[in-house]
Amino acid sequence: MASEHPLISCENCGSVYRRQELGQGEVASCGRCGTVLWRYSGLQPSGWLALALAALITFIIANAYPVAIMRVQGMVQSASLPDAVFVTWEQGHEVVAVMTGLAGVVLPLLQLVLLLWVLYPLSMGARPRAFGFTTRLLGMLAPWSMVPVFVLGVLVAVVKLAGMASVTPGLGMLGFALLTVLLTMLGRLSAQSLWHYAERAGVVESHTPRPTADEALAGCHVCGQVQALPVADAEHVHHCLRCENPVHLRKPDHLARTWALLIAAVILYIPANVLPVMNIDSLLGDSAHTILGGVIELWQTGSWDIALIVFVASVMVPLTKLLALGVLAWQVQRGSRNSLVQRTRLYGMVEFIGQWSMLDVFVVILLAALAQFQGLMTISAGPGAGAFGMVVILTMLAAMSFDPRRGWDRAPRGPGAAPVAGSAPAQAVQVTGSGSRGPAVDHAIRKQEE
Repeated sequence: MASEHPLISCENCGSVYRRQELGQGEVASCGRCGTVLWRYSGLQPSGWLALALAALITFIIANAYPVAIMRVQGMVQSASLPDAVFVTWEQGHEVVAVMTGLAGVVLPLLQLVLLLWVLYPLSMGARPRAFGFTTRLLGMLAPWSMVPVFVLGVLVAVVKLAGMASVTPGLGMLGFALLTVLLTMLGRLSAQSLWHYAERAGVVESHTPRPTADEALAGCHVCGQVQALPVADAEHVHHCLRCENPVHLRKPDHLARTWALLIAAVILYIPANVLPVMNIDSLLGDSAHTILGGVIELWQTGSWDIALIVFVASVMVPLTKLLALGVLAWQVQRGSRNSLVQRTRLYGMVEFIGQWSMLDVFVVILLAALAQFQGLMTISAGPGAGAFGMVVILTMLAAMSFDPRRGWDRAPRGPGAAPVAGSAPAQAVQVTGSGSRGPAVDHAIRKQEE
């Protein structure tokens, strides 16, 4: 049965709301935990299609041309991102090459192709083929597309090499800068947004659940469809009645998986910082550089701003993720009800900063591709680069495994549970069994974006 105002579930606390159309510049936030539920967008599928097509063309140009050109004593060396990945593979660092090749080339390309696959039929008022599978894949790819991180890596690499040779940005760098802007805009087009456009076009239906006393409401992470699921086994995997993707009240074994991934990341964090991430072979001798050593070198050469960026991205961010996820998991495990809103914001921050730790890995592969002057200077990745890349991956997987809704399960329900200062409530919707058994009245917060 179609609903005039479909329900939407907050992914961070489990509260359920009735979705309404917003005005220009408005956002709807969860009245319980403050999470942004949906935003106003003036673009239609045809507009998003144009953006995705422009991004794909820019992606091809960015990867076809060098991102930087290095000149040393009459010799010239240029490198594109695919060149950097290939050189790293040839040097015997296959793990680093695979990680950077996937994050910088393969996954962003696949993301753009899938967006075009979905947006073209939607712009024509038709349902895309394999809509459920495609949108699920898009949601999985989004965190692993690291083009913006690579752009910052190019800047750091240019500064590092500036003291050794003449380095100038290439056409590929301009392409990647533009691609970063386009991908940032496309980043607001979530899988659930695509299903919302399909609802507007009338090619999919939204169903209103009628939960019984033994059921609770849960939203599909892919299409957003809220459905009633039995509470007897909250971690049992069901299938969405609309997109047929897996759906469950709570993530299965979320604490066990989070702790396992965190422990593995902590173990690898030691060699990632102790072992060299980069080796330099030059006429002046061989040298090995760790992450912290590279930061100190940048500082000593006067590039304190770049040194600060690298220190934050490669030292502070991984450490912050490890500590934050450890605290969040421990608080849920002990059943704490304290500071739930702050913990939700902390979890959101961990998800946001997750990929930026890959900065140093991109810097290393680009330096290795540019500084290939046999008999004069050669740079290659060190064993620490692979370990550091694995730390980034493991911490991101740990954040994805963690279920922030578990912290809210023991919290009191109702609009007074988590007040949001300075916001006016929109229409309240009373939903039986939203996130926990029993009735609940939740308020979506509508406010102007600053």
